[in-house]
Amino acid sequence: MISASDFRNGVTFEMDGQVYQVVEFQHVKPGKGAAFVRVKMRNVIGGGVTERTFSPSDKVENAYIERRDMEYLYNDGDLYYFMDTETYEQTPVGKDTLTDAFRFVKENMVCKVLSYKGSVFGMEPPVFVDLLVNETEPGVRGDTATNVLKPAVVETGATVRVPLFINIGDFIRIDTRTGEYLERAKGK
Repeated sequence: MISASDFRNGVTFEMDGQVYQVVEFQHVKPGKGAAFVRVKMRNVIGGGVTERTFSPSDKVENAYIERRDMEYLYNDGDLYYFMDTETYEQTPVGKDTLTDAFRFVKENMVCKVLSYKGSVFGMEPPVFVDLLVNETEPGVRGDTATNVLKPAVVETGATVRVPLFINIGDFIRIDTRTGEYLERAKGK
């Protein structure tokens, strides 16, 4: 059990049959009345964000989210298979569980698979990935306007906006949280 006065950013807890993670918290001590804790919390499995106030003495059940490094192997229809790098056990993950950032994951890439009480509910790809540009238009000579971007299709099939100097065959580094081009990367 964890009391509301112990809430910090990132703490996960179970309440009303749901698992929540503290996104933001504020301990409030008004001039009159009792102190309280204002919490912005995200439903870990559903994804919705809600706000609620707790008394500092309120207790909730601690929830342990397991984050395991697993290697993405392949997909078979709507199932995507991940392998535990230590036990070689394969875990199927449904397409609806994957986030938009999964479009930057290629085979044999190590990701974090999230589970609660043995049930997989999410996947976190690496924060930065280096991918090969398969399709893009050539940059127009003389177009020197700053911050001009063009679309490029990377090896996973995702489209990213890149600067004009990027060509087919270049490796680029992408931030999977935002889906944005960061820099040119060394070939792998």
